[in-house]
Amino acid sequence: MSPEDCTRITYRYERWRCVCAGLVEAGATTFFLLLAVRYFHTGALAKSLVAGGGSVGLLLSPWMVNLTQRVGWPITRAASRVLQMGALAALVAAFAPRSAVALYTTGCVLALTASSAVIPLLTQMYQDNYPAERRGQLYASTFRLRIAASLGFGFLGGHWLEPGPWGTKHLPDVTAWLNGWPDRFRALPLIFAGALAVAGWALAKIPSGPLRGTTGSHPLASFRFLRQDRWFRQALIAWMLMGFANLAMLPMRVEYLGNPRYGLGKTAAEIALLTLVIPNAARLVMSPVWGWLFDRMNFFVLRIALNLGFALGIAAFFTNDSWSGLLVSALVYGIANAGGDVAWGLWVTKFAPPDHVADYMTVHTFLTGVRGVLAPLVAFQLVQHMSPPTMGWLAGGLIVIACFVLVPEIWSWIPRSRGDRSVEPAEE
Repeated sequence: MSPEDCTRITYRYERWRCVCAGLVEAGATTFFLLLAVRYFHTGALAKSLVAGGGSVGLLLSPWMVNLTQRVGWPITRAASRVLQMGALAALVAAFAPRSAVALYTTGCVLALTASSAVIPLLTQMYQDNYPAERRGQLYASTFRLRIAASLGFGFLGGHWLEPGPWGTKHLPDVTAWLNGWPDRFRALPLIFAGALAVAGWALAKIPSGPLRGTTGSHPLASFRFLRQDRWFRQALIAWMLMGFANLAMLPMRVEYLGNPRYGLGKTAAEIALLTLVIPNAARLVMSPVWGWLFDRMNFFVLRIALNLGFALGIAAFFTNDSWSGLLVSALVYGIANAGGDVAWGLWVTKFAPPDHVADYMTVHTFLTGVRGVLAPLVAFQLVQHMSPPTMGWLAGGLIVIACFVLVPEIWSWIPRSRGDRSVEPAEE
């Protein structure tokens, strides 16, 4: 198959996968947690587990890559099978009785684990199947479909759970068709299960070969690149600071808006509007812009600009209780998040040798998983002792510190940002 045909087929089926990923993203960021709060009345531990479910998959991603390399499966076939298992887990969550909090939590965590464990394999797929000069733009183009799906489902899902000003009388009550299944909320995990299944089907259609560059008998052998590549190491240090702050405050958005303790008392539709619809609308518009910038801009300058946007969006959101303030801060956060999507998914392609993209990405995803598991736990404990506005300021300050970590690397990266791949960082 010619490179052009490979790119065309990948792009075609990646669009299907991204639409499904958008539905799962809506569940991961809002609806799984909202159901845990409003319908299962879970405690802090269960809420933090649901919020950190995707991070568990990131923690397991080195083992996923290592297993794929050992058995010699094509990259997309391995990822497809994992997503199919995630679909079964989402079905468990859909049919869990309201009294079975542990069963619902387990189903959510396993479904989200499956959806994120395959990310390094997908990054290697982008490296192999997309040309370097257009990789950011192609990625951003399909990612817009993910954003649009998440945005649309955020609007419909919020009004499905709790009718808003537009009501739901014109939407078919799917649960009424299922005898003995009257709970409206159960339709959402069922939709997420279908999305994971279709995403797995789409990946199975994308051409790929086995992993070539992954070496070492242990899944964590890729961590050797932290010692060898200074740019990679510095970027990960900054990402740990910024990511911990962001992931700590992400589930706090639902808690801040939906928990009567803080006096905002927003409906499910209003929460979906502020946490999904508005940010995703900004991501939808800005994603192609950030994709174009990713292909052309000094990476460290790009990352610093994104970090400042995250800091402003987070601090402003949690220090506002007016509709206008919440809307503007959600918009700013969405603009930054659009660039974060592209940078997070593709940045290792700027650092790694082509055959070691999956290796680099497993280090990145594993560390993301560490902070993704710890950050919600820390956040839900801290909120018992301090206010969300105080936490918002602390998170913003941590992100600003991350910017200062990256500033010294800007000048050394200039030759690489101009396309000179022969320039390498000094090893230590």
